[in-house]
Amino acid sequence: MNATVRAPALLGASVRAVLVVLLALAIFGPLLNMLIWTVAEAWYFPAKLPVRWGFAFWTRVFRPEAAAMTALATSLVIALLTVAVSMAVAIPAGYALSKRNLPLRSLFLLVFLLPQAVPSVAVHMNVARMFYGLGLAGTIWGVMLVHAIQGLVFAVWIASAAFAAVGSEPVEAARNLGASPLRAFMSVTLPQAAPGLLASAIFVFLISMDEFSGTYFVGVPDVRTLPLTMLNAALEGNYQIASITALLLLVPSVGFMLFVEHFLKADVLAQVGK
Repeated sequence: MNATVRAPALLGASVRAVLVVLLALAIFGPLLNMLIWTVAEAWYFPAKLPVRWGFAFWTRVFRPEAAAMTALATSLVIALLTVAVSMAVAIPAGYALSKRNLPLRSLFLLVFLLPQAVPSVAVHMNVARMFYGLGLAGTIWGVMLVHAIQGLVFAVWIASAAFAAVGSEPVEAARNLGASPLRAFMSVTLPQAAPGLLASAIFVFLISMDEFSGTYFVGVPDVRTLPLTMLNAALEGNYQIASITALLLLVPSVGFMLFVEHFLKADVLAQVGK
């Protein structure tokens, strides 16, 4: 009887273990392959592992003439500017759109989704033509605005949901105690919506750090970011350089998320407006 009862439980545990292993391979397999390429000096088919290991390609990436660190710094500056501009628009827009009685609310939300409904290459090609006429082509500000077009989709929708989740009772209590609408927003609404706003900031930052086509059409050849460097290396078949630059892209992204998690917690943001 016990064996009969244990058999289905054992089968279920085995199936779950297999699924977990497959999921881990799907998630971490490509990352592991990328890490191996970063230290592979020679890797030929059909060898399962590199035939020669070393850090020679790391030296090539960090040479001044390679300009990889300059590209990384450019990517970081553009991403931070994109976050600042996107959140400056998303916070008031999200707050307004969180009011369900707002006229044409659904239409406004749909408008922010339109750039995602069209292939990004087509959008960026036409944006590039407009930016040439405005003198923004080949500038960091032009590239940042292209990234913001992509980031605003997530920033506004997430900000709208974050503000909609804030209950009206604390705000009304603050108003009854004599707080002005701005003071009630800064001291009550904004801190409560902060986790969602920070999540949208992270999304925008990651989108900007990974953006390629917008940078290519608007920024090339004057603005060079790390994704462009990575793609050029991959197209040339230099998987070592491409893998190292991809690994470098992870550093600011992970650092930004850790910064948000550890230094901008809700108990810190609760002091806003006090």
